[in-house]
Amino acid sequence: MIVTLAGGVGASRFLQGLMKVVDPESVVAVVNTADDVVLHGLRVSPDLDTVTYALAGAVDPERGWGVADESWAVMAALERLRPSAPDGSTAGVTWFRLGDRDLATHLYRTQRLREGARLSQVTGEIGRAWGLRCRLLPMTDDRVETRLVVAGEGEIGFQEYFVARRHAVAVTSVRFAGIAAALPATGVLEAIKEAQRVVIAPSNPVVSIAPVLAVPGVEEAVAARRDDTVAISPIVAGAALKGPADRLMAELGHEPSVVGVARMWAPWAATLVIDEADAALAPAVEEEGVRCIVAPTVMHGPAEAAALARLVLSL
Repeated sequence: MIVTLAGGVGASRFLQGLMKVVDPESVVAVVNTADDVVLHGLRVSPDLDTVTYALAGAVDPERGWGVADESWAVMAALERLRPSAPDGSTAGVTWFRLGDRDLATHLYRTQRLREGARLSQVTGEIGRAWGLRCRLLPMTDDRVETRLVVAGEGEIGFQEYFVARRHAVAVTSVRFAGIAAALPATGVLEAIKEAQRVVIAPSNPVVSIAPVLAVPGVEEAVAARRDDTVAISPIVAGAALKGPADRLMAELGHEPSVVGVARMWAPWAATLVIDEADAALAPAVEEEGVRCIVAPTVMHGPAEAAALARLVLSL
């Protein structure tokens, strides 16, 4: 069994490669749900959905999220209605774009949760509907929310920061509301314990992987498997390939480099894979107490993702 701690786009690309080199039924992805949001009364799980669509071969290749060949009739209708909403109402907001086919997923998820199903159950049902053979698990069935304090403004939700503000505002702190009372979803701790290899995907360390580890019991379970855990740096040549990981790391006092990534993951991963662009930093990475492997980590397409997966499994 291969367990991957996963965020959204970067993790989904790695997992696509992994599926090409191992039996998909041997793969478990434990996915961040702290960036989940309720919009139009619907429970939206962006990271779970990105991974699902990617592994189903249905993800939008340009955006890296959402469904390919999407239509936007509902958003267009909401844009017509939005000016009629009174001050203070969130009715009809369209800053978070939900395509018509994507909406079906959120409608199904929301209804099943209202019927009393756990998020992990619903995730399995959605995965089966999309033909997934691997197992996707939310990090927890409980509601956890990433909250960020923006300089000079106060606290906002993750999606407001990431989508509405286009992650262009400075962040002074991050917390995961509800994390102390959360429990790992059924099967998460067992999968980590039994895995032949645990992989920390190349996802944002601060807002994608940190919430997964923060679920009570998960960081201890991964730490116990440290020798078998390999992390892949999401930082290449001092920058994130996608999203604000480098800026968030710097704003929160972490060095935005592969050395900073090594420092963050050292308690949980014995090995860090870094890109060839950072080869000169390999000695500094190893000074943080992790083995450093230099290899191509930029997944331009399926071949590069599969090659990276083969490397991670061979270590």
